[in-house]
Amino acid sequence: MYQGDQVLDELLRQHQATIDAGQARALVAGVAAAALDSADLSWFDLVVPEAGPDLRREIAALRASLRQPRDPRSAAERMAALRADLTSRGLTGLIVPRADEHQGEYVPGRAQRLKWLTGFTGSAGLAVVLGSAAAVFVDGRYTLQVRDQVDTGLFTIRHLIDEPATDWIAETAATGERIGIDARLHTDEQCERFAAAARRAGATLVLLEDNPIDAVWQNQPPPPLGPIRVQDIRHAGRSSADKRAEVAGELRRHGADLAVLTQPDSIAWLLNIRGSDVPHTPLPLSFALIDSDGAVRLFVDRRKLLPGVREALGNGVSLEQPEAFQPALDGCAGRRVLVDATTTAASVTQRLVKVGAELVRQPDPCLLAKACKNSVELDGARAAHIRDGLAMVRFLAWLEREASDGSVGEIAASEQLEAFRRLGDGFRDLSFPSISGAGSNGAIVHYRAEERTERRLTPGELYLIDSGAQYADGTTDITRTVAIGAPSAEHRDRFTRVLKGHIAIATVRFPKGTTGSQIDVLARRPLWEIGCDYDHGTGHGVGSYLSVHEGPQRIAKAANSVALRPGMILSNEPGYYKTGAYGIRIENLVVVREAPAQPTAERVMLEFETLTLAPIDRRLIDPTLLSSEERTWIDTYHARVRATLAPLLAEADRAWLVQATEAVG
Repeated sequence: MYQGDQVLDELLRQHQATIDAGQARALVAGVAAAALDSADLSWFDLVVPEAGPDLRREIAALRASLRQPRDPRSAAERMAALRADLTSRGLTGLIVPRADEHQGEYVPGRAQRLKWLTGFTGSAGLAVVLGSAAAVFVDGRYTLQVRDQVDTGLFTIRHLIDEPATDWIAETAATGERIGIDARLHTDEQCERFAAAARRAGATLVLLEDNPIDAVWQNQPPPPLGPIRVQDIRHAGRSSADKRAEVAGELRRHGADLAVLTQPDSIAWLLNIRGSDVPHTPLPLSFALIDSDGAVRLFVDRRKLLPGVREALGNGVSLEQPEAFQPALDGCAGRRVLVDATTTAASVTQRLVKVGAELVRQPDPCLLAKACKNSVELDGARAAHIRDGLAMVRFLAWLEREASDGSVGEIAASEQLEAFRRLGDGFRDLSFPSISGAGSNGAIVHYRAEERTERRLTPGELYLIDSGAQYADGTTDITRTVAIGAPSAEHRDRFTRVLKGHIAIATVRFPKGTTGSQIDVLARRPLWEIGCDYDHGTGHGVGSYLSVHEGPQRIAKAANSVALRPGMILSNEPGYYKTGAYGIRIENLVVVREAPAQPTAERVMLEFETLTLAPIDRRLIDPTLLSSEERTWIDTYHARVRATLAPLLAEADRAWLVQATEAVG
């Protein structure tokens, strides 16, 4: 139990620490706002390096006492407070995205403004508040969840894609309304769309430099202080100096004097650092400027740096506090500045234009280099997938033993898989919240099991588990669909068609220059033949102990101009979903590599190497739907899984794996 600042001050004095209890409290509050894995104790070194056990216990108790309380007011009271603040600013409305200044998938608690205003906790959404109306916009994944979480007396519920916010603003806003938009949370293109919608209604969009919600949010979490550590060269494969020189060369090729980097994963890759500010992705929230000579100005809270990080960054990287970033843009007057228009906030681009910088609109110069993993990163990915495969085999064997009687629930199953993963060397965190869906819940593509929604794994139904992990040497993402008891003929038919699409991607050879959108049809054809399909992409890029969703590579129907290149890691995950009944997805990670040359070859050809190692449920395969080549692929894949993992398993799990990887009949 935390005993108070007086006790803490005395312990700090005895340790000869350079901070007092008040400073320690501020540090620990930031740590509490970060997304640290429970096993990560490195944060102690941010507060007091080399603290003794008594001081550590007191600091840990302080952290426990600082768990951030929620804003105690009702949704109606929060809305009233927001509208009062808007009135004081001469505004009548506000656009509230689920985004922070980095436009990332995962955002820290401090930036969860949409959740604060509406109660909605989904990963994609938007709210618009006007003078006399308000609406929440979510996609099809969240149509049920949003009605459970949001007061429909305060907000109209709309579909994010079919009934976009721009249409609602044009239809609903009153003439003369002034609608605020935080320019830090939107790109130029997004601001232009909202401005056009406002004009259609006779209203005005007003760009804001701060956010009205921050002014009225009681108990808003502080900025997170997740420890930043060095990504060792034995995992990174290349020095930061080497990467900076490559990016600087890209800037010179585009005639740019410098680039603005707003994506924390790009900064993490460039500088060989990893953080823990947001859930499941080891990002150090930060901004950077890189000059065409390779020098970097990193804008980050210095208090996050673990001992040794500053020295590892070297003299080519200068450190400045985050609040210095926007003023630093004023020094770009008269210079050619590269910005990625798809991810850079309007507050950045508009400040650059205002001071007279010339914008060079090009993709983030780190994107392609980061996407094409080097040999060390690929070896790390292969090693991580062996450890992940062991966890999956132990889990699948456990599932067969424990779930056949219907006693296991979705939450217990996903927790068991996480427990097996935590046994692996280098485990850091999950790579995303596991999707654990039994029966009809498996048909919800991005389902999240909660106590009020979870189902038991029931005999005669299918169970879908989509999960992954962050290891120091690689990021994993795997989906397996498992029969609980005996599957139906329909289950086997749809599963086998999904498997055929999976094999088609796994075995395709394609010429250099091919994009993911050009091969996407291969995964869908077996389903198309019977009039079925799935409404998500077939593959997304994956980072190297970074984001599980990484661009610019992808396999999807939507056109993509980025060619697949050797070293790119992607998912291969076709699926099929029958609403109210079941879901099927088979996902492995693959890496692009050059294919062996053939005597007749006239072009350089590429292919995929499958990284993921885990059995595919043979009980769900209908061999009569497979060609001889497809049967050979599944048998060869299973033989590789068995040969790689069996020697590393205990006897019972090894016996299960041998049975699970027998040849397809």
